[in-house]
Amino acid sequence: MAESQLLILDHTQIQQKINRIAYQILEDNLNEKEIILAGIWDRGYKLALRLQKVLTEISTLKVTMLRVDLEKQNSKLVASTDLDESKWKNKVIILVDDVLNSGKTLAYGLGVFLNTPHKKIRTVVLVDRSHKIFPIATDFVGLQMATVLKEHVDVVMDVEGEADSVYLS
Repeated sequence: MAESQLLILDHTQIQQKINRIAYQILEDNLNEKEIILAGIWDRGYKLALRLQKVLTEISTLKVTMLRVDLEKQNSKLVASTDLDESKWKNKVIILVDDVLNSGKTLAYGLGVFLNTPHKKIRTVVLVDRSHKIFPIATDFVGLQMATVLKEHVDVVMDVEGEADSVYLS
């Protein structure tokens, strides 16, 4: 991490954002019995686990976790998942990542699901930096903020949530 950091969100604020997003996901899927939370490894997956916890506390939705591994530095879509396509076929998919910067990661994440029929796909990010160069829209956002390109948003998140924080450096 850089020497000078500005705390943007602390543990409590992050949990408030996660709770709000979980309720928005629930409202968007009131008629569903199951949704797929597809977390982009690794911080997106950690965020998805936290969303799963809240969703199971506030609803009767079956929430199936899906880990999406992307080779982000590759110029072509190279991805793998920890579940077979049959597990997410014809279901609602919610793609989760920590920070949206250019949109490339979410675009590649969406590419994983394009050849399989689904009911709908939604996107979740904790922080949207508003620097998109890919035509990506976020459906559920914790915090939208304008930054300059040379600034970096660093999300620190563990599964339990004790050390959660978001910094701008």
